Amino acid sequence: MRILVQRAEHAQCLVNQEITGHIDFGYMLLVGFTHTDTIEEIKHLAKKVIGLRIFEDEQGKLNKSIVEVGGSILAISQFTLYADAKKGNRPSFTLAMSYDAANELFLAFVEELRTYSIVVETGVFGADMKINFTNVGPTTILLDSKELM
Repeated sequence: MRILVQRAEHAQCLVNQEITGHIDFGYMLLVGFTHTDTIEEIKHLAKKVIGLRIFEDEQGKLNKSIVEVGGSILAISQFTLYADAKKGNRPSFTLAMSYDAANELFLAFVEELRTYSIVVETGVFGADMKINFTNVGPTTILLDSKELM
C-alpha cells in the first residue's frame, strides 16, 4: 500500500464537473494498492497518516497532527502509484491490485481513517477525476507499507 500525503490548504475532486469531495484544510491523499496488501497494513497506515506531525506549531516547527489542527482528508484512489516504468516509456500497471479488490481495501481504509473522528471526503473509485488542490509548504510525504511494517 502506498499513500502520497500532501498537506493542503484546500482540495476538491470533480467527476463530470460535479464536486464529489472537498476539504478546506488538511490532507490530500493519493492511495494505491498492490496484490499483497492486507487489512493490517490499512490499519497501520491509517494510524500513521493520522499521527503524522507535519503541521506547524506556535514556533513554526512541523509538530502537530491533522487531529490537533482540526483538518480534514480528501482521499483519492490512485492505482498509478504502482506504475513500473523501468522498461521502455509506457508504464506497466501489473503491480496494481485488481479493481474490485482495490476498491474494497480503499473503502476499508477510508472507514479506518474515520474511526479517528476525522472528516474524510473521497473521489469516485475508478472514475476519471479532476483533482484541484493547493499544496502547503510544499509538504509531500510518501508512505509505503512495505517499508513501514
